[in-house]
This record gives sequence, C-alpha cells and structure tokens, in this order.
Amino acid sequence: MTALPQPPWAPLSDAARAIMLAVLMRGPTPRSELARRIGLSAGSLTRLTAPLLESGLLVEAGPSRSGAGRPTRPLDIAADAHHFLGVKVTDEDAHLVVTDLRAQIVAGARAALPGHSPGDVVATVRREAEALARRVPELTAAGLSLGGQVADHATVTAAPFLHWTREVPLGALLTEALGVPSVVDNDLLALTRAEHWFGAGRGHDRFAVLTTGISVGYGLVVHDRIVDSPDAGLGLIAHLPLDPYGPYCPDGHRGCATAMLAAPSIAAAVSTGVRRPVSYEECLRMAADGDRVASPVVAASAHALGRLITVVSSLTMARRVVLTGEGIGLAEVGREALEDGMRADRHAAATPTSYEIQPIDFSLWARGAAATAIQRFILGPEDG
Repeated sequence: MTALPQPPWAPLSDAARAIMLAVLMRGPTPRSELARRIGLSAGSLTRLTAPLLESGLLVEAGPSRSGAGRPTRPLDIAADAHHFLGVKVTDEDAHLVVTDLRAQIVAGARAALPGHSPGDVVATVRREAEALARRVPELTAAGLSLGGQVADHATVTAAPFLHWTREVPLGALLTEALGVPSVVDNDLLALTRAEHWFGAGRGHDRFAVLTTGISVGYGLVVHDRIVDSPDAGLGLIAHLPLDPYGPYCPDGHRGCATAMLAAPSIAAAVSTGVRRPVSYEECLRMAADGDRVASPVVAASAHALGRLITVVSSLTMARRVVLTGEGIGLAEVGREALEDGMRADRHAAATPTSYEIQPIDFSLWARGAAATAIQRFILGPEDG
C-alpha cells in the first residue's frame, strides 16, 4: 500500500517530551514561559528545541512582545506536519477520521462492515483509509477503538459486539494492511485520552468521563494519567446500584446503571407506559414536552445519573466530570433532576462537582482512536 508510508515511532527524551506536551496542550508558548514551566535554563531549552524545530515537530509562531523587551517568537506545534487515522468500529460500521497533531478532524468517512470477522474489519478500514489518504500529505500512524478489552494497545482479547471471543492481533494486522504503525484501544479509554489532551479535561490533572448510550461507560484520569486496566472494557460501572426501586436490567439487577441510564432501558420503560414502541430520541422529545409517561421516566433516569456523578466524584476526588456519549441528551433534558441527584448524596461541606455535557457522534469516537495514536507517537511505545 504505497500511499501510506511507514515511519518508525520516534520516542523523545523526557525533557523533549515535556516540551512537546507543554506546547501541544497549551498552544503557542514563549520560550521564557516554557523554560519556567519545565524547569530548564534558557540554554538547555535552546539545545533541546533545536532538533524539534529541525524535524518540523515545532515551529516558531508569530512574534509577540513581553514587557519592554524585544519581540519573542513563541514555540508552537506544527499541527499539520503529521496526520493520524482514527477508526471507531461498531457492530455495523467503521467510522474513520483523519486528524492533525492536535486531533482536529480534517477528513472523515463511514463504511458499513460486510461482516464481523477480523478480516472484514481490516479490509474495510484499509479500503477507506486509502481513499482518505489521498486528501492529506501522508499518514504518520493509525488508531482503532472498539467496545471490548484490549491488551498492550495491540491485541483484542474480547469484543462482544463483533462476537470475538478469541484473541485477535488487530494492531499487527492493521499495521501490515495500512503500512503505518497502528494501535488499538478500548473505545471509552480512547475517548478519555482525547478529552484529556485535547478536550474538556485539558488542564485538569484529575477528572472523570461518563458516557451513556447503548450502555454506560466510565473513564478516569488521575495525576494527569489515564487509569487503565485489563478489565477496562468490561463496563464495570454498568451494574452499580443507583435506585433500589428502579427497573431490572437484562442481567437481573434492579435499578443499576444499565437499568436506569442505558438508552434501550429508558426506551423500553416509556414504550411499556404508552403501549407502543418508542425510540430513545422520541422519549427525550416527549419528556421535554411534558408527556405524563416520558417525563417521570426521564427525570428518574437523570436523577440516577446525578447520583452516579456524585459516587464517581466522591470516590475518586475528581472535581470535574465530562458527560458524553450518544445518549447524553438525557442530561440536557433532565438537567434539574440530574442536579438534584448530585446534591442528594454529596457531603454538604464538599466542594461542588462541576460537570460538562459534551454532545458526541461517532466521528468524535474515531477522533479518540486518533488521539491514542498521537499519544503513542509523542510518548513512545512504552508510555503511550
């Protein structure tokens, strides 16, 4: 596949990496401020940034003036010097994006999967990636995310939506098919990485991500690092009890996070009440219009989401929670009930937890996969 070059990973020294991260996450930064943040002398900063400038990873931005001195030229990331493919795989589709080094989407595509086998997934990604590659100078690396468990950013150990029950070396298969280094990640962890470096969590060294949609998901960053585990793809928070009088989930748990917050659960509850099939989106519209069945169902679910926010915040000490996922309209329609739920279990003297609602579509899930590849590119294979 000659359209996709194969550059090696280029791990940086600790100091050079710190420089790159500071500029990547904060934008154009004067050299004096950069040296102060990282704890370097001016001479050391000059020595370390010289190869980064020569390689094109850093550029000098437009001049700025600091005090009465001469104009300085802040350092910035050469965002368009590298491009990354991000892929989010569902049980039906592959959603692809190409981003720059700051995870800004510059191109995208969607393709139906012809089947669920690893070969079907890899062939679909390769075909669409070849088309997208013609729209950017070159691709540096690729990332793919899916619902399931992933080991070492390389091997899918379980993917229920794709019916994969045996280990699949998907990273190696993608690298061979695409001709660029490729990493694989759990979709929620990938999304959390994107929020950490490029989204609502940027600048926060401790925050949580909660997603609602087909299921309920949870990601956590502590001390500026994502909390990972071999069990990350199991949806461990999905059966946390939230309402002892709530409905049952498919696994028989009463009032758990899945029963209260998953879109199919909410749609089923409203459908039973109105005695006709109702989609999740219609449930939210009906609730917003004051429907006598949908309104209390959505309010109870939003209250449960508020309780979940407080549980996560209280256990992890995270003061910021990002709410996202395809079903997060629940938080917008039921905002008052959500905030009541947050207050119900929060210590009266505790600092209030801030939350941010981030609407999302599958292109942003794919961006999360690209963010995983960007992190690996900057941090290197061992730390990415």
